[in-house]
Amino acid sequence: MAPPAPPPSRVFAELDLAPSPEGRVGPAALPGREVHVSGSAELSARPDRARVSLRLGSRKEAAVAARSSVSRRLQYIAHTARLHGIPEENMTVTEDFSRVENTYQMEAEVCIIFSDFGKMQNVCNLLIEKLGTSVTINPPHFYHTPEAIDSLRRHVCVTAVGNTRRKAQEVCQLFGQALGKPLLIKEEETKEWGGHIDSHLSLSADSQTLQEKIQNATAYASCRVFAVFEIKGKENRRSKLP
Repeated sequence: MAPPAPPPSRVFAELDLAPSPEGRVGPAALPGREVHVSGSAELSARPDRARVSLRLGSRKEAAVAARSSVSRRLQYIAHTARLHGIPEENMTVTEDFSRVENTYQMEAEVCIIFSDFGKMQNVCNLLIEKLGTSVTINPPHFYHTPEAIDSLRRHVCVTAVGNTRRKAQEVCQLFGQALGKPLLIKEEETKEWGGHIDSHLSLSADSQTLQEKIQNATAYASCRVFAVFEIKGKENRRSKLP
């Protein structure tokens, strides 16, 4: 029985070595001498923001009492956030006041955006300790800002180009050549997966730990590039005559 055919090979580097013209001195690039290489990179980025939603309400026979009960808790939440360095623009409050049968109902929702997840835990723990069951704190929603995603895209592309250049340099060194300037750099393929954006709510289970939620919200990106570099001639190591 004949042995199975070997799998097809993939070429990741190609040397185009044209004959060297005579009389060439120094490492200048020679016409037609090029190295063609492809390279890739894959990077990840953890979410850089977390949004926490807090709900609270009060139902009283007197309208003033219902408003006052919610107002005091809102003031404490805002005060706690300021003490932890949360800017006002990162906190939004929506209120709803209604009449339910013979009572008045006041409901409020507070959304706080955190860039420091440790600070987020401290704030939530303190609010639970001080306000107890009078406030409901929903699990945090982790996401990426557009700036964070753009940074990931740029970084993975630059890393892929760097990997490609290093590969070309190693190929040239293998044949005793010197790498020249790039003639072409082309981004052939980019892929992105995972991660959450601000408008996309996570469907992860509440039983997950904080680190598991962060891991599930981590974004990934890969990039493959193709490049063509000049090949310089070998260094002339002979001593120059005076």
